[in-house]
Amino acid sequence: MTLPDRPSMPEQRVAYSAGGVIYRVDGHRYEVALIATHEGRRWGLPKGHVRRGETAEAAAVREIAEETGLHGVVERHLATIEYWFRAGPTRIHKYVDLFLIRYTGGSLMPQTAEVDDVRWFSLEEAAEIASFARERDVLTQVRQILVRGG
Repeated sequence: MTLPDRPSMPEQRVAYSAGGVIYRVDGHRYEVALIATHEGRRWGLPKGHVRRGETAEAAAVREIAEETGLHGVVERHLATIEYWFRAGPTRIHKYVDLFLIRYTGGSLMPQTAEVDDVRWFSLEEAAEIASFARERDVLTQVRQILVRGG
């Protein structure tokens, strides 16, 4: 008796990234930096891969500097978001640690290989323009932390 061919299981892997909300105070309002990708149609938080042996905090600071030209220091962990996506035939389960990062220097300079634009937005504007619901939730959390002291 011959067994029927079993469908092959798609390849799966796990990926880890880190990034966050870099903020500054401009007068009496808080501003955060967002990056644009997909020909400027998608706005979101700067983030990228955590390298082997690198902490999530160090990766967040490095990725933000690479993608935006801005430098900062980690103040606190905000959230870990996770989602699935496909890269060709591979299903990828991605985890992203997001941190609150206080701006200390640098100037807006998008990483041309990966980022179309980078801009400062008020917290309210950022929460409206961010393309992903989970990132909008994190920006709402940041507003509660910074503005309401929560």
